[in-house]
Amino acid sequence: MVFMADKVAEKSNGQLELQVYPSQQLGTERQCLELLQIGSIAMTKVSGAVMESFSPDIKVLSIPYVFRSKAHHFKVLDGEIGQRLLLGGEKYWLRGLCFYDAGSRSFYTRDKPIKHPDDLQGLKIRVQESETAITLVNTLGGTGTPISWGELYTALQQKVVDGAENNPPSFYTSRHYEVCKYYSLNEHTMVPDILVMSTIVWKRLSPQEQQWIQEAADESVVYQRKLWEEFEQYSLDEVQKAGVEVIRPDKQPFMDKVKPMIESYKPDARIYGLIEEIQAVKVAGEKEGL
Repeated sequence: MVFMADKVAEKSNGQLELQVYPSQQLGTERQCLELLQIGSIAMTKVSGAVMESFSPDIKVLSIPYVFRSKAHHFKVLDGEIGQRLLLGGEKYWLRGLCFYDAGSRSFYTRDKPIKHPDDLQGLKIRVQESETAITLVNTLGGTGTPISWGELYTALQQKVVDGAENNPPSFYTSRHYEVCKYYSLNEHTMVPDILVMSTIVWKRLSPQEQQWIQEAADESVVYQRKLWEEFEQYSLDEVQKAGVEVIRPDKQPFMDKVKPMIESYKPDARIYGLIEEIQAVKVAGEKEGL
């Protein structure tokens, strides 16, 4: 965000300024989106999981294995489908400017590694307060158990749950690696963060100012993805130094097991149509049949 603010100042020769308020100073993600809708604040960065409550089509990004790989994920988000999803929030006064990498979520466990969906049988896995997340773990054979993030370290320590799922930086910064010594990179979901602007504020800007903002946002994506990739690798290196076994399982059995979840969206023609469009996007060098 600071990089983007610097770019806006540079492009506008100081005529336009972005003020950055980190650490929820202006409210939670949900509250900030509500403030955007009435034009009280100009811009916010939120998880796609939060944005789907405001712009329903965004929920397609939370469906397990809707993306085959990081390359496929980026190609969809950077292409026509991603642009449509960003602008789809405009009728709710929320204009998406860009997507940021928020990694992929994978399983980490206390007592045994997860190399195949069958390994989840009988295990209680902490998930977010989300029906999709609970259904995902249950479909894979475990028991999805919602517990607040702040209580999770203790819950893992006291064996209230057998494991959890999250991206490498969260696994590292939470210190959950002190309790869970197996991290299986099955990467079941890749939910991006989204930079969103108030449509009310956007319309107040001149075309030149809008261009400065959009160009700075686009350039910040490249920088953010580089930062994320570096910290993701650093996190994996650090947890391995702390004695965690990092496993890279064959993802296909996991993908096969959650197919019924994807099929369950068939009655919703709009979302299922988006799933089919996303799955039809081809990536150079990708094997057929994945």
